[in-house]
Amino acid sequence: MGKVWKYGDDVNTDVIFPGKYTYTIKDRAEMAAHACEDLDPEFTKNAQPGDVIVAGKNWGCGSSREQAATCLKERGIKAIVAKSFARIHYRNCLNEGLATIVCPEACDELKMGDEAEVDFERGVIIANGKEYPFPPYPEFVQGLINDGGLIPHVKKELGLA
Repeated sequence: MGKVWKYGDDVNTDVIFPGKYTYTIKDRAEMAAHACEDLDPEFTKNAQPGDVIVAGKNWGCGSSREQAATCLKERGIKAIVAKSFARIHYRNCLNEGLATIVCPEACDELKMGDEAEVDFERGVIIANGKEYPFPPYPEFVQGLINDGGLIPHVKKELGLA
């Protein structure tokens, strides 16, 4: 179970990971310390491993910076549930092993501060005594998430890990 952090439509990568740090911060832990600081200072101070972001349409729009996915993954975010994702950010999240789930019903009903659990095997989000189904991931995508991202997954598949 994790806390829900709820945001609206068109949240761009500049507020997920502030653009002013793009070329100065390279350390993943330091990126996590600045996750969403321009969107929600409370997130920066209080987000915990296992928490879930719930958003509206077009989460991750704007520039294609990878740090927007990296900072959330390093912060320990379990999943991002949105009505839709910007295409490049969606792929950046999967490359990091950060689950991205399209589930409009959950986005409409869940509130900031709710407790939610994501069950990937069953393909449901569980919150407030209700289950919100989402399409299961293909085996390869589930492998990316289970293995912690594209690079660890490929290394595992090649027997290098």
